[in-house]
Amino acid sequence: MEKIFTKEAPQAIGPYSQGIAAAGTVYTSGQIAIDPSTGKMVDGGIEEQTERVCKNLMAILDAAGVSAEDTVKTTCFITDMRDFPKVNAIYEKYFTGKPARSCVQVAALPKSALVEIEAIAQKRL
Repeated sequence: MEKIFTKEAPQAIGPYSQGIAAAGTVYTSGQIAIDPSTGKMVDGGIEEQTERVCKNLMAILDAAGVSAEDTVKTTCFITDMRDFPKVNAIYEKYFTGKPARSCVQVAALPKSALVEIEAIAQKRL
């Protein structure tokens, strides 16, 4: 098991890793819209937050030696299902391989985030 860390994504805000690689599979922790250069949530609404979340995920995947194309499953958490089309529009720019996905509405997310996404990717043999 290998812990994944990159300065290109925000540091964990709790007792967890940005990601873990185990047996050829990479598991990212859920990412919210924290800008790694400032440590603060990005300004703006659901589109700006989703963009930052995807950039954070790409940085973690890259640090683990995989890419969005290697992603096999994502889980999206949003605080308002009416934002689903806006999240989709940003998400599909990054996850062009169309991994399996779940998307659920939740009552609240850390730091009052509007969206959180986690990913599972498979290292190529």
